[in-house]
Amino acid sequence: MRVLVQRVSSAAVSVDGQVVGAIQPERQGLLVFVGVTHSDNLDTARRMADKLWNLRVLADEQSPADVNAPILVVSQFTLYADTARGRRPSWNAAASGVAAEPLVSAVAEALRALGACVETGVFGADMRVELVNDGPVTLMLEL
Repeated sequence: MRVLVQRVSSAAVSVDGQVVGAIQPERQGLLVFVGVTHSDNLDTARRMADKLWNLRVLADEQSPADVNAPILVVSQFTLYADTARGRRPSWNAAASGVAAEPLVSAVAEALRALGACVETGVFGADMRVELVNDGPVTLMLEL
C-alpha cells in the first residue's frame, strides 16, 4: 500500500460538482491519497491507518491523534504507475478496483475506529480535489 500524505489547511473533493468530502478551511488536517497493490490486505490497511493516525507531521510535531485533526481519504490507483518504459504509464502494479475498494474503505474505517474524523472521496469516480498544502508538507508512506 502506498499513501501520499499532504498536510493541509483545507481540502475538498467533489464529484459532478458536489462536494463529497472536505477539511474545513483553517483546520489543519491530512489529505491522504491511498493506492493499493496486489499483496495488500486488511492487516496492511489497519497498519497504515495506525501509522497515519500517529504520524507527527502537524504543527509542533503533533499527530492527528494528539489534536483530533480531520483526515480526508481519497483512492488513488495512479500511485502505482510504472513510468520506466515508454511514454504511457503501466498500471500493472495497482490492484483491481474490486480488490482495492474494500481496502481503501478499510483504511478509512480503521482511522474512524481509532477516533479520527474521516471524510472520503468516491471510489472510481472522476473526482476533483482542491487543497491548500500547509508547509508545504507532502510525504509518501509505503507498507
